[in-house]
Amino acid sequence: MEKLEMLYEGKAKKVYKTNNDKQYIVDYKDDATAFNGVKKGTIIGKGVVNNKMSAALFSLLEENGIPTHQIELLSDRESLVKAVTILPLEVIVRNVSAGSLAQRLGIEEGIPMKETVLEFSYKNDDLGDPMINDYHIFAMEFATREQLDLVKKYALKVNEILSKFFLERNIKLIDFKLEFGLYDGQVILADEISPDTCRLWDAETNKKLDKDRFRRDMGGVEEVYQEVLNRISKK
Repeated sequence: MEKLEMLYEGKAKKVYKTNNDKQYIVDYKDDATAFNGVKKGTIIGKGVVNNKMSAALFSLLEENGIPTHQIELLSDRESLVKAVTILPLEVIVRNVSAGSLAQRLGIEEGIPMKETVLEFSYKNDDLGDPMINDYHIFAMEFATREQLDLVKKYALKVNEILSKFFLERNIKLIDFKLEFGLYDGQVILADEISPDTCRLWDAETNKKLDKDRFRRDMGGVEEVYQEVLNRISKK
């Protein structure tokens, strides 16, 4: 596989074209941002953790019937993925009150939801990724009804699979962000699944094992990223 010119550079990854127009190479960076890019820094080794963790979890999801963009892990920082056209949606799946949900509703962090909450944001950094609902999505033609139905179905199934997987490794999946795209006209899961995109708490102590440690200046960021990778790597 030949790596060609860079197609896109985001906050956490670089995407490169290849000599196959249906495949991209994703290169994970150590750059860290929070609050829509307002806070910036570096988490040493983050790119390696996020690449390896995403590849492992995408493989797990594929085994359980969720179509993903993952093809193969190329190196510590690079993965070969399908050339997906990303839907302009961020899908937030919430199991426990935390972060912006707790702030918006004026509730404490750590309260289990009576049922899983799905939220949607318009993927636009300049606008701060504003929250939207189904009506906005259809009116702005961000996705069709059929596509959104699949996104919801897959998001809930991903939550079911990952919640069980993490809990077996003594981690609670508090909430997480997913992105989906179109590949050959089909909706598939894309982007990444990592401590950047998930809130992960130790199941016994509620120790935060994710990017909240960077957002809130809690320290020990590199250590918890590596700890999560070590835990999920155990059979």
